[in-house]
Amino acid sequence: MTLVITDALKEELQKFLKKNRKADLITTYLFFLEKKHRISPVLFGREKMIYQSQEELVKKLEETGKLWRETEIKIQMGQPSVNDQTKKIYICPFTGKVFGDNTHPNPQDAIYDWVSKCPENTERVGGLKAKRFFVSEDPEVIKNYIIKRKEPIKKIVFSSVVTGKLFNSKAAVIQDFLDNQLKSLTLVEVPNQNRFQIEEHFLNFIQTQLEESKIASFVEALSKLEEFTPFLDQWLEEDKDDASDEE
Repeated sequence: MTLVITDALKEELQKFLKKNRKADLITTYLFFLEKKHRISPVLFGREKMIYQSQEELVKKLEETGKLWRETEIKIQMGQPSVNDQTKKIYICPFTGKVFGDNTHPNPQDAIYDWVSKCPENTERVGGLKAKRFFVSEDPEVIKNYIIKRKEPIKKIVFSSVVTGKLFNSKAAVIQDFLDNQLKSLTLVEVPNQNRFQIEEHFLNFIQTQLEESKIASFVEALSKLEEFTPFLDQWLEEDKDDASDEE
């Protein structure tokens, strides 16, 4: 099948080569593939894995239950130590007791002390009370604790499997994950990331696209566009130099 370089892709390639005049053939070809297939690689540092796109990664994590979980929280009666200036809260899962980052001098120490003495805490680890608690920086979760209530209530929220933090919605968990756990890469950078693995499906795609016949088709398509003649001549000269070095 003959490779077609559309006007839009031709323009993208011209911009790239104008900015990167010494780019070799493979680098240019990888850039072309990225634009043609609309690939946006991401590195998920915690897994040390590179994925073809954040959409693919999120889909996989959701399917395997590794992104978010439904969690029930208690919101106790009365006015807790939270106000509209609070940015982070620590929540007792057994009573709904809350400590805010701006209403207590040491909220993390306070929640540890609270759950270790909490009568409703019947969980044990090694014979001692479990010091388990929730943390949230989601304004929508924090709002639940600002409203004064006559009776304690229970509410379903969502916890991040990656960080353990609570959010008011699945969308908020996903957005936090995208903002704080991923690093964007170009396709050109991907093959050189030796410290990380490439997800199997993505790796197969790259290997298939780097077959000699496909690269030759790309060169043939470029040869029909006179704007790229100087670069084709440059790459041909580089190939001759490399062959001479090998001899």
